[in-house]
Amino acid sequence: MPTQRPSRAVNRRQFLGRSAALAGVLGFPAIVPSSALGRAEATAPSNRVVLGCIGLGIQGLGNMRTFRGNQEVQVVAVCDVHEPRRLEGKRLVDEYYDNQDCAAYGDYRELTAREDIDAVQITSPDHWHPLMAIEATRRGKHLYCEKPIGWSFRAAQAVRKAVRDSGVIFQFGTQQRSGGRFRFACELVRNGKIGQLQTILVGVPGSWTCPKQPTEPVPPELDYDRWLGPAPEAPYCYQRCRPWTQKEGYSVWYSISDYCMGMIGNWGVHHLDIAQWGNGTDRSGPVSVEGTAVFPQDMLTDAATSWQVENRYANGVTLVHMDDGTARKHSLQVGNYGHGVLFRGSEGWVHVDRGTIDAEPKSLLKLTLGQDDLQLFKSDNHHANFMDAILGRTQPAAPIDIAVCSDALCHLQQIAVKLRRKLQWDPEREAFVNDDEANQMLDRPMRAPWSL
Repeated sequence: MPTQRPSRAVNRRQFLGRSAALAGVLGFPAIVPSSALGRAEATAPSNRVVLGCIGLGIQGLGNMRTFRGNQEVQVVAVCDVHEPRRLEGKRLVDEYYDNQDCAAYGDYRELTAREDIDAVQITSPDHWHPLMAIEATRRGKHLYCEKPIGWSFRAAQAVRKAVRDSGVIFQFGTQQRSGGRFRFACELVRNGKIGQLQTILVGVPGSWTCPKQPTEPVPPELDYDRWLGPAPEAPYCYQRCRPWTQKEGYSVWYSISDYCMGMIGNWGVHHLDIAQWGNGTDRSGPVSVEGTAVFPQDMLTDAATSWQVENRYANGVTLVHMDDGTARKHSLQVGNYGHGVLFRGSEGWVHVDRGTIDAEPKSLLKLTLGQDDLQLFKSDNHHANFMDAILGRTQPAAPIDIAVCSDALCHLQQIAVKLRRKLQWDPEREAFVNDDEANQMLDRPMRAPWSL
């Protein structure tokens, strides 16, 4: 796939200094003096990145708290179509800064239209990501966009074009890119410490199911039509779009293909991103994909609950992506690992997930890379890296080109298991070879009036 165009240099004062003057003209809350900002007083207001947060579920609030704690960031606005989530986000921001200045919106376009906002966090349900990202780039906002980029590969391509054309900084929410354990595992592989890489095994959680639900009245606190947005019209029920709760766990919409491709992509993109990083193919992709999956029938949910997909690369490596249950049974599995990324080479292996790293031989775990060894891009904090990139100190750890390649792998696998046949992929042309049906599935229509 094409490489990323270098982002334009950012003059910190140039784009941050405009906020106070424009706030008064446009009627937005001004950035208050540092003496009134409580915990954020260490950095002058004119030097902070002004941030708006779109989507306030568990991931959205978690990211917002992380950004809010950075003294070089000022959160000034939140947005959600669900009023209780919107008000909770405002409360958390105001409580932190000890004021009442955080604006709360039900329409993301009102937030992105604010001239004083420099960057946005997009943590809405997946089907909204591309529209919000493209609108934000049109307004010149830097983007921290949760994964996946969108509900189709063509949408991801459209986001990439918008990011390139605008020159904004883009950070993908694949935060494992900023994890030292994952980086070290990939460095071991890329430097040949396990010999010639042969196979990569990836295990992630399978999607969950939910029975069909009766139609219910739309609660007054929810803008349901806006929640659906570009997705097809569908009768409201609580489970369709409920937020994550401590009691009920993950939201059911993660397993409904109108809003998310399920864990094959929503969770899969994390470990698939690392797999391609270790394989040195994170800016290209496989040349063939084939696999099978089990899809629930006659349920509210329709995302694959289990799968096994083989992706073959031009360098001879095979990547096998499975749900955790299938991975634990796989004949190629070693070390009794079902979840995570396992790189198998001619002279050893390395396994990594969010909790552990293991290898054979064990001596690899104590290895120090030499001066002549390849050392991959280092970031130890994904959110701080995004801000450092905005401020011109570094590059983002998960830029748009890598994001699209990781996103693409999820979409290719989803298409392959639905068609149940081997597909040939051309990473340069970004198209299936001689397969019109598969290529049509790279895109999907949006409900009017929404379009890319």
